[in-house]
Amino acid sequence: MVDVVIVGTVGLDNIKTPFGSVTDALGGSATHASFAASFFSKTGIISVVGEDFKLAHEFDARNISTKGLQMAKGRTFRWSGYYEYDMHHAHTMETQLNVLESFSPKLPEDYRHVKNLFLANIDPELQLDVLEQMKPRLTLADTMNFWIEKRREQLIEVIKRVDIFLLNDGEARELMNTTNIVAAGRKLLELGPQAVIIKKGEHGALLLTDSKIFSLPGYPLEIVRDPTGAGDSFAGATIGYLSNNDSDEDIIRKAMVYGSAVASFNVEDFGVNKLKRITMNDIEARFKEFEAMVKF
Repeated sequence: MVDVVIVGTVGLDNIKTPFGSVTDALGGSATHASFAASFFSKTGIISVVGEDFKLAHEFDARNISTKGLQMAKGRTFRWSGYYEYDMHHAHTMETQLNVLESFSPKLPEDYRHVKNLFLANIDPELQLDVLEQMKPRLTLADTMNFWIEKRREQLIEVIKRVDIFLLNDGEARELMNTTNIVAAGRKLLELGPQAVIIKKGEHGALLLTDSKIFSLPGYPLEIVRDPTGAGDSFAGATIGYLSNNDSDEDIIRKAMVYGSAVASFNVEDFGVNKLKRITMNDIEARFKEFEAMVKF
């Protein structure tokens, strides 16, 4: 039985940065999130791949359940992009939806009773579809600017039904039509979630609840090779930690620190390569560095 269900994309990425490049690397929001969550909990993914997908063994190696990974006729979702020295911004060269275009999530029966759910970046209509099939104890959801612009109404419905909503600072401003991210966070809380986490890239993350604000700095890295999937890794580790703990504000703060620690490893290599090499001891060591860094 899995502890966390993660719904999102599994794909193949072509990525180029000033520090190298990869072709057909394992990627997608569900991939990065499930790898990160698997350090803390038994994880299962819901996604779709094409007949050309040959990397399911990568999930098996992390003990991630692929029972909900559908194989459809056609080609796997693909994304091609590059980064310049400003690693905050990904330049998309090509997106091929392929089998994702007709994807309809079908949950294995035992997944329907799992208590923790992460709706990673994917069409809000699919996120709503999964919410109709589950009644989780704790639900996190993420999004991106494309869905804000193309599926705003459906996205608002998702936000109303989740416990914690995550998005980056630019997305928060766009979605709530304000230049101030704290104001954006407050408006998002009014829609229903108990907490809003606003990701700020290398500058950390902001947690807003009805009564408090928590600001977590980013881990000061000397080497960033590929930021693709950092936000998904942050979210995956966060829900992974929360799946075995309460979800009060202090625990969410701690989960965010673990999320930031895992995300900081993610960006040190391409795709999920670094997450395949680290151990829980590495994560705990970086967690302690975070503690020392913010103590005053």
